[in-house]
Amino acid sequence: MIGHRFTDFIPENNGNGGFEELLKVFLQLVNITSGDVSEALNWMNELDRQYDLTGEEYGMGDFIDELKDKGYIKENEDGRTIILTAKSEMAIRKQSLEEIFGKLKKSARGNHRTPFSGHGDEITSDRREYNFGDTLDQIDMTDSIKNAQINHGIDDFKLTEKDLEIEERDYKALTSTVLMIDVSHSMVLYGEDRITPAKKVAMALSELITTKYPKDTLDIIAFGNDAWPIEIKDLPYLQVGPFHTNTVSGLQLAHDILRRRKTNNKQIFMITDGKPTCLKVGAKYYKNSFGLDRKIINKTLDEAAICRKHNIAVTTFMIARDPYLQQFVREFTRINNGRAYYSSLTGLGDFLFEDYIRNRRKRVR
Repeated sequence: MIGHRFTDFIPENNGNGGFEELLKVFLQLVNITSGDVSEALNWMNELDRQYDLTGEEYGMGDFIDELKDKGYIKENEDGRTIILTAKSEMAIRKQSLEEIFGKLKKSARGNHRTPFSGHGDEITSDRREYNFGDTLDQIDMTDSIKNAQINHGIDDFKLTEKDLEIEERDYKALTSTVLMIDVSHSMVLYGEDRITPAKKVAMALSELITTKYPKDTLDIIAFGNDAWPIEIKDLPYLQVGPFHTNTVSGLQLAHDILRRRKTNNKQIFMITDGKPTCLKVGAKYYKNSFGLDRKIINKTLDEAAICRKHNIAVTTFMIARDPYLQQFVREFTRINNGRAYYSSLTGLGDFLFEDYIRNRRKRVR
């Protein structure tokens, strides 16, 4: 019989979840609770009570014991609190990567091919004549000497520019990226958790770079009233605070970091849900949460122009759809010659991944 037969869907596992299934839930919850293991386990107990996550043979206590035995959690030095281990932090990053970017294989040398030829690591079979500006390491000396013998003879041997033969090589793009995450209070306003998806995207991007593009660099900045760098391992514990949004401080720190990088391709990814509302003037903070303050906006646009002058593209991921905010982002993007995405929380990872891969294919001279 040709065709398809449709039947009722029967899940492969109708029983209660084992350790691996419960671990996925635990890692999601511990990310939401900013690394608070006790709160995450309390939530799991409540979910188990409502939805029967465990069964009679394997209970939540067994799961907690197994978390300790397998090195995902441990007791703090004071013996009163339970904390995450480095193994859990790595597991959270890997789960974020799989959830947002899918399963990606590690490349052979940690580079990413581009459609351009030029200085690079991988020699191709293509050959061409020497052009002004080619370097010595691109010259195929064996073929060049052979050409000289053919063109001038052995008795009157000489090597001229026309004898030189150049090996074509695949250009390898290395990229330095700074990811800015808004941790102002607006990231949790109106009952919507925006910081957790932002952290998840940051962890997925860090895992992508360290596994597939290990020669690239990624620096992460949190910005509120001020801006400060954070380590990848600190991402699960990142929390919002009673901060305003000092976008200028974040851009200045990002620019300072990228200025010290020796790569040609430099970019800033900025995840934010609100407008710039803060500016540091001397030792004091100038703040205005009502509307768009021209003093703050002008300084922010100045930073966009400075980044463009130094060939640093800024891609803004705006988790907001207010028309006046979109107008500001369009102006910011026009001055910087960057990109802007007005993303929902669920589509944030897809947008960032696509833009990162696209930018790695660019060749900046």
